[in-house]
Amino acid sequence: MPARDPAVRRHARLAPRVGNPALARAFDSNHLISAWILPNSGWHRSGRLTPRPMSPAATPGVPHPFADARFEALDATMKRHRFQPDSLLEVLHTAQELFGYLDTRCLTYVGRCLKLPPSRVYGVATFYHFFSLKPAGDHTCVVCTGTACYVKGASAILSAVEKALGVSPGETTADGKASLVITSCLGACGMAPALVFDNDVAGKLTPPSVLARLAGWSGHER
Repeated sequence: MPARDPAVRRHARLAPRVGNPALARAFDSNHLISAWILPNSGWHRSGRLTPRPMSPAATPGVPHPFADARFEALDATMKRHRFQPDSLLEVLHTAQELFGYLDTRCLTYVGRCLKLPPSRVYGVATFYHFFSLKPAGDHTCVVCTGTACYVKGASAILSAVEKALGVSPGETTADGKASLVITSCLGACGMAPALVFDNDVAGKLTPPSVLARLAGWSGHER
């Protein structure tokens, strides 16, 4: 039965043309409607909007596109955040914990479910040092190359670490023991030059002190 309120009819005409999820608030004769309008979502015969799941796995009876239980756990996180685009950072945190790193398949899936372009998802994943796009080693060394660290010798430290590990930023040693990562800021400018050894932030470092720390990793697990 067609909705009688003009505002409801206006949103009904708009719904099929919305390119991204849009929050619509309109009154019918008895209730305040507050729902996500999706492309081609349509109306129930009652005249009320019904949100549809944005993830294939969120629909009962529909098989998950990937035969991996970790994606189901990722779906649960996105569902808890109602598939809102601004939950991207939290979702990527969950994905990193589940998979250990963020590969192309995972980033593409998250972007599709949150209705975000690949460039946005990839940009966030590469901006923060705690995200990895490749399997990480047993230990991770994060070198800050921000302005404060750079002027206090971060370049020399990075060169020393590259030579010691035999890898470039973003790579892992052949034996899988250590990964080298660089970041534009650690938020520890007062400690410059600063690095992160696994989850431990250390500052006012020199190439010799950094190499001594790396040598201590041999024979130790994270």
